[in-house]
Amino acid sequence: MGGAGPAGRHGGEAWRQPDQGIWEVRSEGRVFTYSAAMCQVALDRAAAIGERLELPGPVPAWRAAADKLRQIILDQSWDEDAQTLSEHLGGGGSLDASLLALPLRRVLPADHPRMVATATAVAERLSAGDGLLYRYLHHDSPDGITGDEGAFLLCSFWLVENLAMQGRLDEAGQLYASLCARASPLGLLPEQIDPSTGEFIGNFPQAFSHIGVIASGVTIARALAATGGRAGTAGAPE
Repeated sequence: MGGAGPAGRHGGEAWRQPDQGIWEVRSEGRVFTYSAAMCQVALDRAAAIGERLELPGPVPAWRAAADKLRQIILDQSWDEDAQTLSEHLGGGGSLDASLLALPLRRVLPADHPRMVATATAVAERLSAGDGLLYRYLHHDSPDGITGDEGAFLLCSFWLVENLAMQGRLDEAGQLYASLCARASPLGLLPEQIDPSTGEFIGNFPQAFSHIGVIASGVTIARALAATGGRAGTAGAPE
């Protein structure tokens, strides 16, 4: 089975294990929604490889496990009171901008009602102003690290992709243009931006930010091509 075997086996077991999440927080480990989602990706891709290449092994079991874990994420991370997916399985309503990456990894459709509600919640509650987003709020999600941080630029590009995948192409294009306009004279972007001054902080240049430029630009271009080049707000919540 090559690499598909270990991916399928590990993905089916590891999602239950607490960890420090994508942001490598210093606080006690939890079962982060994003981490569980990456295990779902491992199961889904292992199953897809096995199906496409007609490989021997427990391919149907991986497909069933991937589908089950997707539903677990939808059910267990959803917080009914906050009307959003939460950063941890078990709900609670605390937010992490990495939830925006779930449609990008094909864990959940961008236009699923719970994903649309989550993107809206992230855009509102994690907003640093002018299209910038914090990764999370320290008072809601203690990370064991003292001090404040700036807005994390990659998170805003994730939001661009969610808007485009929801059909909200005007909004996606406007946000994309505003983010790209923040680049240095050499066209380079930092890891973070100080929301109050616009100053670059953190690693510079930051590859993650430039990956965001490329990925969200491609997503917008594909969405425009699918609509015949017409922007709009189809799929926007009322």
